[in-house]
Amino acid sequence: MDVGNPVLNIAIFLAFVVVTLAVVIRVSRQNTSAADFYHGGRSFSGRQNGIAIAGDYLSAASFLGIVGSVALYGYDGLLYSVGFLVAWLVALLLVAEPLRNTGKFTMADVLSFRMRQRPVRTAAASSTLAVTFFYLLAQMAGAGALVSLLLGIDGRVGQSAVIVVVGIVMIAYVLIGGMKGTTWVQIIKAVLLICAVGVTTVWILALNGFNFSTVLERAVEAHPDGTKILDPMLQYGETGSSKLGFVSLAIALVFGAAGLPHVLMRFYTVPTAKEARRSVTWAIALIGFFYLCTLVLGFAAASMVGVDVIGSLPGGSNSAAPALAYALGGSVLLAIISAVAFATILAVVAGLTITASASFAHDIYNGVLKRGEADPAREVKVARTAAVVIAAISIVGGVLAAEQNVAFLVSLAFAVAASANLPSILYSLYWKRFSTRGSLWSIYGGLISAVVLILFSPVVSGGEKAMFPGVDFAWFPLTNPAIVSVPLGFLLGWLGSITSGPGDELKQAEMEVRSLTGAGSEKAAVDH
Repeated sequence: MDVGNPVLNIAIFLAFVVVTLAVVIRVSRQNTSAADFYHGGRSFSGRQNGIAIAGDYLSAASFLGIVGSVALYGYDGLLYSVGFLVAWLVALLLVAEPLRNTGKFTMADVLSFRMRQRPVRTAAASSTLAVTFFYLLAQMAGAGALVSLLLGIDGRVGQSAVIVVVGIVMIAYVLIGGMKGTTWVQIIKAVLLICAVGVTTVWILALNGFNFSTVLERAVEAHPDGTKILDPMLQYGETGSSKLGFVSLAIALVFGAAGLPHVLMRFYTVPTAKEARRSVTWAIALIGFFYLCTLVLGFAAASMVGVDVIGSLPGGSNSAAPALAYALGGSVLLAIISAVAFATILAVVAGLTITASASFAHDIYNGVLKRGEADPAREVKVARTAAVVIAAISIVGGVLAAEQNVAFLVSLAFAVAASANLPSILYSLYWKRFSTRGSLWSIYGGLISAVVLILFSPVVSGGEKAMFPGVDFAWFPLTNPAIVSVPLGFLLGWLGSITSGPGDELKQAEMEVRSLTGAGSEKAAVDH
C-alpha cells in the first residue's frame, strides 16, 4: 500500500510542531514560580482543563491501538474502548475531587499527608516513575510506527530515528513551557483529535447510508474470521490461560486510570473544586464521544483496508487508522489524520514527562533529600534535568517496544498503576486506620509484583511478538499481571495497617475534612 505523499505528510507535521512550540514559548513567559511549572498556577478554567484532560487521557493507545485492535479482533478489540471509558468513571467517582481538594502538586503529596513523609514520598515517586515509563513506551512505539509509515521508512533503524526525534520535541515542550505550555498543547491536540475522528466517522457512516449495521456487515465480509469478529473471545478464547488473561486485562483497564499520575495531576490545575467538577463534565463528554467513534473506525478499517494489508504495514495494527484515512481520502486525509495522531503522541508524552519530572524534583529531591526546604528555583532546575533523563530512558525503551500494539502497552501501565497506586490512594482517602507501613507495603508490593510478572511474561520473552523474541525466560503465563498484583496491593495495604499502631488522629481528621469539602486546600496550595 502506498503511504501517500511523504513531503505533504512531513509538512503538516512540521506545521503542527511550529504552531504548538510558538504557543508554548508565548505562555512560558508567565512561568515565574515552581507552582507555575508544576500546575500552571491553577489558572485554567473547568472547560479548558476538561479539554486538556481529554487530551491527556486520549493517548496513542486510544487512537492508533484501539482502531487497530477492533480491525483485527472485532469485539475483543472494542473491550479496550469499554475498559478505558469505565476506568474514567471509576477515577471520577472515587478519586478525582478528593485528590484535588488536598491542594497539592503530586500524588505523593496526598499519600504522605498523614504518614511519615520521607519513606512514603520515596515509594510514591518510585511508583509514579514506573507507571510513566510503561506509558511512555506505548507513545514512543506509536510514534515510530506512525511516522515510519508516512515517510516510507522501513526497518528498526528508521523507526528508532523517528522515536529519537519525538523525544527531542517532547523535551522542548516540557523545558520551555512547563505545565502551562503542556496544557495548551493538550487542548490544541484534543480539539484536533475530536474533530478529525468525528468528521471521519460521519464520512464512513455517510458512505454506508448512516447505518452502522452495514459497516458491520462489510467488515464481516472482508475479515478472514467472518462473523467471529462480532462475538467475544476471538482474541482471548483459545485457551484457559488466555481467558484468564482477559480477566486480568479487564481488571487493569477498569482500575488503572484512577492511579495514573499524569491524569490525576490535571486536577491540580484548576482554582476551585467547582471548576474541577466542571472539567470532569467536559472531559467525560469528549472521551465518551471519542470511544464511540473508535468502534466505527475499527470495523471500517477491517472492510476498507483489510486485515492482511494492516498486518503488512510498518507498525502493524498501529497503522490501521492512518491506512483507513488513506483509503477514504487519499494523501491529504492521510496526512491530516496522521498529523493529529502525531499531535496526540507529543501532547501525551509531554504530560507524562512533566508528571515524572515533577515527582522526582518535588518528592524525592525536595521532600526526601532536602526535607522540604529546597529553593523553589533550584527545584524547578532539578525537574528540568529530570525531564531530559526521563526522555532519554523512554527513547531507549520505545526502540525496544517498537513492534508492540500501543493499546496493549498502555494496559501494562494501567496494571502497574492499579497495583501500586490505587490501593494506597483509596485507603488514604477513605480508611482512617491506614498507616505508613500499610502504604509502603501496598505501593512496593503492588509495584514489584506487577513489574516482576511483566518481566517474566510472554510480553518480554518467549514469543514472536515479545520484546526479546530470541530468548525465553517467561514463566508467568498471562500477558497482564493485574489479576495477581492488584489484589496483592490491596491485601498488603490492609495487612501492613492492621499490624501497625494507630496514626496521627488530628492529621487523619484534617485530611478527611479537606478531601471531602476542600476547606483550607486553596490556602495550603498558595502556602506551598
